[in-house]
Amino acid sequence: MKKMKTMLNFCFMVLAFTVLFTDVTFAAEGNSVMELGMNKALTLFVHIRTIIFVVGAFGLVGIAFQAIFGKVKWTWFAGLAVGLAILAAAGAIVNYATGGNITSNQTHDTFTNSANGL
Repeated sequence: MKKMKTMLNFCFMVLAFTVLFTDVTFAAEGNSVMELGMNKALTLFVHIRTIIFVVGAFGLVGIAFQAIFGKVKWTWFAGLAVGLAILAAAGAIVNYATGGNITSNQTHDTFTNSANGL
């Protein structure tokens, strides 16, 4: 019973802080909560995608060193290549799956840039 009381107190505090500290300008600007959430998610996706591309580059360097010494693990290379390709095309995949255009100027398909040079 004590745990239940503690949990209810915690939930009440979270609700109180949410109500008290919510920015009132959302209604004044005409932005809906869903639009705000979508914009935040797109911004987060862009930043995380950049970080994952950098980490993937370190993975490619590691696989290159494995190739120099003849110890290449091809399953790691295939997983890294497929993962980076899916991440590069994630904007187009989401647009295809949803049937809409939810990407902004920040989230462009990186495969499009490579096709322009051909």
